[in-house]
Amino acid sequence: MSTSQKKAICLYFQVHQPFRLRRYRFFEMGHEHYYYDDFMNESILRRIASNCYLPTNYLLLDLIRKHKGKFKVTFSLTGIVIDQFRLYAPEVLASFRELAETGCVEFLAETNSHSLASLMNRERFELQVRVHREKIAEHIGYQPTSIRNTELIYSDEIGNWMADMGYKAVVTEGAKHILGWKSPNFVYCNAVNPRLKVLLRNYTLSDDIAFRFSNTAWSSYPLTADKYASWIKGLAPSSEVVNIFMDYETFGEHQKKETGIFDFLKHMPDAVIKKTPFKFMTVSEVADNYQPVSLLHVPSPISWADEERDLTAWMGNELQTAAVTKLYSMAERVAGCSSEQLQRDWVYLQSSDHFYYMSTKFFSDGAVHAYFNPYENPYQAFMNYMNILSDFEIRLKTLCPVDYHDEEVNRLSETIQSRDHIITGLREKLAKLEKKAGTAKKRAVPKPKGKSAAAPAAGKSVAAKAVTPAARKKAGTANAAVKPAGKKSAAVPAAAKAAAKTATRKTSVKKSAARKSVAKKGAGSK
Repeated sequence: MSTSQKKAICLYFQVHQPFRLRRYRFFEMGHEHYYYDDFMNESILRRIASNCYLPTNYLLLDLIRKHKGKFKVTFSLTGIVIDQFRLYAPEVLASFRELAETGCVEFLAETNSHSLASLMNRERFELQVRVHREKIAEHIGYQPTSIRNTELIYSDEIGNWMADMGYKAVVTEGAKHILGWKSPNFVYCNAVNPRLKVLLRNYTLSDDIAFRFSNTAWSSYPLTADKYASWIKGLAPSSEVVNIFMDYETFGEHQKKETGIFDFLKHMPDAVIKKTPFKFMTVSEVADNYQPVSLLHVPSPISWADEERDLTAWMGNELQTAAVTKLYSMAERVAGCSSEQLQRDWVYLQSSDHFYYMSTKFFSDGAVHAYFNPYENPYQAFMNYMNILSDFEIRLKTLCPVDYHDEEVNRLSETIQSRDHIITGLREKLAKLEKKAGTAKKRAVPKPKGKSAAAPAAGKSVAAKAVTPAARKKAGTANAAVKPAGKKSAAVPAAAKAAAKTATRKTSVKKSAARKSVAKKGAGSK
């Protein structure tokens, strides 16, 4: 079967469990520095592990074995959720390792803190991705070759960074405002660095499962595996790849077991394999088997959040902007601090969930923002986070004080470098001016013609300097007469010397005659 005849379906799940911070009123700022509500975090994670992670992992493992490699899925586990599994549910981590060993499950790279580092600068983003890649290798036993960013945040610039890091593919949102008339059901490539393949989420088919599955008012309720497979089959004539991406907590947590979500997942792979021309592939397999149909231009970052598919879920109001700015203003100082506890807190304080809770979007997306939100309103979320951040700053100044001497040295060094740069520029300008002046001077003085003209200059005799203009003219005539054609004349210096001597004698005779004449006149007058 040729590449153009192949049809692929890519099933991708995000695994991320937000964690809770302690309320600021329960600790005294500057004295107590533990920021996490461990009891709440453990109870929530254990509940979701029981409702979702463990039963769904076991179901996927059975489906992979049943279909003997024909059923494949892709996961993205954040660094924070891996830390929580290690603390509160190590059996969940073990079940993910078992899935990885089947060879039918891919794990993507992403930011370790599930952070907004990609919106700050390249260095911080790449550092977080490297930390996450090492964590996946250590705890899952997998080396990622494809990547996704926090909440599918993506732009041309971010994609270029990913390509430079060696990743072959990225998953992001099939947002209408960047696709226009194009379909999300094809492979695209980064507009800056075409080596990176771009897979776009089909948000209609994805949200049919993630949000509408249990909605009794939905016109397509109830959703069965056969009905879903028929929709996918209908896309075959105009599609190559169908990407279905969603939160893993959809199964058993967002959509409860009683809704029939596990029965749907159990029968869906069989329905797709038997009744459609599509076959299941991982993200990297799609990248290996399909060529991009065109570049995808994404000049401004997009995400899969809310109706706007932009960044307003995390940086859409003044509260969020102030919190993000304050956090990352401390980044350089934190990087130079060796405190392990401080570094751990820095990782957790970067989680994008803290800013998500500060969102003031109360309308169509309000239910989504409220699901895991522990705060009554965004202002309470802001106050709690900023109090913790202030305490963190106090600790940072205490544990890693600024060396003002070093700061002064650095400031002076920068000033010197700035002045050196100015001086270098002035020197370059001066050299150019001198070069121009030298060129003009050379043009003003005519160069002697002929090879024989260089001969007297080589001798530089004292007699030659004393020669009168008339003598030079005669010497030139003599040279022209003596010099044989095509060769340098050896007689030229001798002729020049003879002419000079003759001219000197004539001058002496004239001066002697003039003296005698003056003497005679003087004698006659006496």
